[in-house]
Amino acid sequence: MKALLSKEVGGPDTLVLEDMPAPQAKPGFAVVSVKAVGVNFPDVLIIEDKYQFKPQRPFAPGGEVAGIVKSVGEGVTHVKPGDRVLGNTGWGGMAEEIALEAARLVKIPDAMPFDDAAAFIMTYGTSYHALKDRADLQPGQTLLVLGAAGGVGLAAVELGKVMGARVVAAASSEEKVELCKRHGADGGVVYGRGPFDRDGQKQLSEQFKAATGPNGADVIYDPIGDDYAEPALRAIAWEGKYLVVGFAAGAIPKIPLNLALLKGCDIVGVFWGGWVAKNPERHRQSVAELLALYEQGKIKPFVSERFPLARAADAIRHLASRKAMGKVVVTID
Repeated sequence: MKALLSKEVGGPDTLVLEDMPAPQAKPGFAVVSVKAVGVNFPDVLIIEDKYQFKPQRPFAPGGEVAGIVKSVGEGVTHVKPGDRVLGNTGWGGMAEEIALEAARLVKIPDAMPFDDAAAFIMTYGTSYHALKDRADLQPGQTLLVLGAAGGVGLAAVELGKVMGARVVAAASSEEKVELCKRHGADGGVVYGRGPFDRDGQKQLSEQFKAATGPNGADVIYDPIGDDYAEPALRAIAWEGKYLVVGFAAGAIPKIPLNLALLKGCDIVGVFWGGWVAKNPERHRQSVAELLALYEQGKIKPFVSERFPLARAADAIRHLASRKAMGKVVVTID
């Protein structure tokens, strides 16, 4: 089988497509013939050894897959060969086949295309956990989503509307904001590219305040960090919740903690992968709820671009450029 491998630390140019031995299904594992792979920001970080996990090389990037179960190991009963599934893997997905713990696999509806399935679990799983479990988002509250046209951001926009919030989408272009409005956002903010000096941060904060209204945002969903974080926090409502989801803009921000004091707000970490490992039953329930929303037509991944496995490095490069909207997917024939 072929796999896109990281054999040395570096960017997408260091990845190589090579033949590898086909995996075997050990006890508790299943082998999946991969049909599609979701590309996510951790794929950008993991090949540069900047992610919190550093797998032994060589390894394939790709943390979410969709495909067909090829074989199962001893003790596996909830999936069988021929089942259509999705799974979150951490890494290893950009390959024609992958062996992973069967407990990580979820059967998908017959009508769900593989590219939808590969674009589903990490984005909607992260955003649902953030808004439901960490923020307890309530109907009528105002939700400000930064990086709103990206994978997790667009999922947060859709889920925020499903949960009854007023959603303000913030993104780097009018085109991206319009995409968010088509997915349910009530309003939008177009912000510039950082870095920002103090005057630029103040202006950005005023943009957020104008868009969210006099009371500010009850919940702020921030997957980008860097110079955008402090201006957003200054636009939070009294006793609001600021969700720290990621740092796609490149730098981990330093937040003046007096803002948390003055706003009476919570700064809340969102680590979906860690939560899944510690709460497998709640995770399974959340996935079931998300798939039900998908079947009801209330949420649907926006796959903007598809790349074949031979060009999977280009897919990661495109995502790293911050030009991608929605989800980028690698497809495997």
